[in-house]
Amino acid sequence: MSKRYFVTGTDTEIGKTTVAAGLLCAARQRGLTTAGVKPVAAGCERTPDGLRNEDALALQAQCNPPLAYELINPVTLEAAIAPHIAAQEEQVTLTAQGLAQACGMVFERGAELTLVEGAGGWCVPLNETELLSDVAIAHKLPVVLVVGMRLGCINHALLSCRAIAADGLELAGWVANYVDPQMSRPEENLATLKQLIKAPCLGVVPRLDSADATAVSVYLDVSPLV
Repeated sequence: MSKRYFVTGTDTEIGKTTVAAGLLCAARQRGLTTAGVKPVAAGCERTPDGLRNEDALALQAQCNPPLAYELINPVTLEAAIAPHIAAQEEQVTLTAQGLAQACGMVFERGAELTLVEGAGGWCVPLNETELLSDVAIAHKLPVVLVVGMRLGCINHALLSCRAIAADGLELAGWVANYVDPQMSRPEENLATLKQLIKAPCLGVVPRLDSADATAVSVYLDVSPLV
């Protein structure tokens, strides 16, 4: 049976892709078919094959069977800034309906686990009236929240949980990802999050010298998702 989730974060640069790729890797290790989608990516590099995004490539590497890059990342933006600003500057039209349709093309492949990775946090604008979270709402996708473990993470995590619930979606699980090696009282913060977030903790990822999907998958439990 196909399972689909939307992966969001408490902020930008907190390891959404690291965790998403790790979850897909863990599913692959269980013999499941997998697919990843990064519907819009800002911060793409020019290559002989066109614009390519590092995060989307990381997801592509964990797709089994393989998926064409254009399916995984249908909208590529060169500037590494907020997607709606990059789209305006590069004269690209961003709409929730268009991105939702692009996700649907991957869903039709019927992978046993498909993860749609957002950009930044839950309330990232696409245009003057729509947010990227509207794509998750359109498909009624349960959400996986990646919590960047650093000062302020409890507030950011709980606000994100409230926003997801207010939009009528289920929080399927969350992952604690340690992004600040100098964080004070990390265990106490983690305990508070586990107490207050009413969803399964899918894993606690420490700071790793090599945060590739295989290394990260060791710290993740994909069972509640599949």
